[in-house]
Amino acid sequence: MFPSHTDVNDQSGGPSLRDAPQISVPPANGVQGKIGEAQPTVNGPAADVALKILRDGTLSVTEKVTVPGGRQLVRRIPQRVTAGNDQDRVYTIRDAKAAGAGKAELTGDQLVLTLGGGESTVTYTVDGAVADLSGNQQVRWQLASGWDTDLAKVTASFIAPVRESSSVDCFTGPIGSSRQCSLSEVDHSGIVRVEQDGLKAGDRVDLAVQMPPGTVPANARFAEVARAANAFSLTPLVGIGFAALALLLILSALAVWWLRKRDVGALSTDSGPVDVLLRDGDHVYFASPDGVLPGQVGTVVDEMVNVVDISGTVVDLAVRNYLWIAEVHGAAGALDWQLSRRNPADDHLLDFERAIFDALLPAGVDSVLLSELRGRGWLDLRAVSDAMYNDVVRKRWFARRPDSGRNRLTWLGVALVALGLASTVALTFTVGYALLGVAVAVAGAALTSGAGWVPSRTARGRALVGQVRGLLDYLHTVRVDDIPAADREMVFSRSLPYAVVLGDTERWLETFVGLDPSADGSAGLYWFGGLERESDLRRFAAHLPSFLAALDGLLAESGRLRSIRPEPDPVPV
Repeated sequence: MFPSHTDVNDQSGGPSLRDAPQISVPPANGVQGKIGEAQPTVNGPAADVALKILRDGTLSVTEKVTVPGGRQLVRRIPQRVTAGNDQDRVYTIRDAKAAGAGKAELTGDQLVLTLGGGESTVTYTVDGAVADLSGNQQVRWQLASGWDTDLAKVTASFIAPVRESSSVDCFTGPIGSSRQCSLSEVDHSGIVRVEQDGLKAGDRVDLAVQMPPGTVPANARFAEVARAANAFSLTPLVGIGFAALALLLILSALAVWWLRKRDVGALSTDSGPVDVLLRDGDHVYFASPDGVLPGQVGTVVDEMVNVVDISGTVVDLAVRNYLWIAEVHGAAGALDWQLSRRNPADDHLLDFERAIFDALLPAGVDSVLLSELRGRGWLDLRAVSDAMYNDVVRKRWFARRPDSGRNRLTWLGVALVALGLASTVALTFTVGYALLGVAVAVAGAALTSGAGWVPSRTARGRALVGQVRGLLDYLHTVRVDDIPAADREMVFSRSLPYAVVLGDTERWLETFVGLDPSADGSAGLYWFGGLERESDLRRFAAHLPSFLAALDGLLAESGRLRSIRPEPDPVPV
């Protein structure tokens, strides 16, 4: 199929021929010439071209080229010529022959003529020169182009099977130039005559002749091309692509909004009563929901490792007989606290618990004062934080570390950005539609930036958050009288680290302030020394917040962690 327009600029880079006159055109120097008049002697290379349209629509070309002695000229005739912003006109050259001091060779998509001194004659046949345009036929051919040397003169003739009056136009100069040839006309016999004085190397003489419709079979061929100039055009396909992208972004934003709403809702959703006091015959013991440890509770709820998470773990390690905490008085009567190794770290400790244990009591150290730890400088708590974040992922409460905004969607987004950029470059120089590659890159960038907004807490994590609300309800409503006297100290101690992490320490201490720690036959709390002579927990309830505040301060300075515990009131020594 051929274009339905008559703009010849869409086929060779020249202007329209719709209004081309059928008379001679003034030459560039303003002096009109007539073929047949006496012409000056030509000095330099010259070419005379005879064009003839055959009945089958092929174009027969004969070029006679005169080259001054001792010189050699090369002409490269393209078989593919620009025919507009997104099309090339494709010709097929065949049966090329050369006589005289020259040779003709088809190489790739061009015919290469190499002509030595003297006169050479080159003949060849061209398919694709005839196109149906706006009810007429048009023959188009660059009868001179691709010369590596200036030509002094170019003359040409064109013969069609039907010699009716024809419209003819001829342009010269670089591709796209609208400068007309020195002379172009249809003579009395219907033959088109063309002359061009002085043709610069690389310039072309572009001839277009209109013929009556149906004169010969049309054979013009056009090929779609993607050029950088129009590769970014907004075509219907590109519009559909961007509409799909917009829809995808809207749906993705709604999905992220819904996921975040569901995640936040887990913090306020009441999962119902959580039974953390389990009975075994006449005994009662404490069991946390989903086996969560004190150090894990805070990270699951607020997605951050805070000072209280580590402080609660220290208390929990003491309750579980790995550490012993003792209240001591310095030489000047200053209140201090001693941490001692009671049992070695074993396989029952998780990685983050072992990291805390080793940070406070490294190998070879069995006892240390908090004041001594502060004097040594900051503790290295980076391993503790890393282990705590990794542990909540290993427990499947989070799909990724909550301190990291990167996840699988992030890397998928990065891959899409790279694919989009590569596609943009490839489409620009191949089939076009480069904006589709841009759309892919934009989708990847949106995915990369939005991935961090996708909640990392899993369904199991959300369920645990709801159960933590039940745990808080237990800390607020437990009745001491409902716990057998023999089990009260153990239930109190096992629950205390969770109260520390959840900010309910004072309420929990107040609830059990009347507990007699010697009721089980031992003096004082089994894991806290210095108050062995007390018959209740009043002094312990007054001093423990000071220990926690001192420990919080040490940990906050060491690990650059956030402390969310208010400063306690001073306690008497």
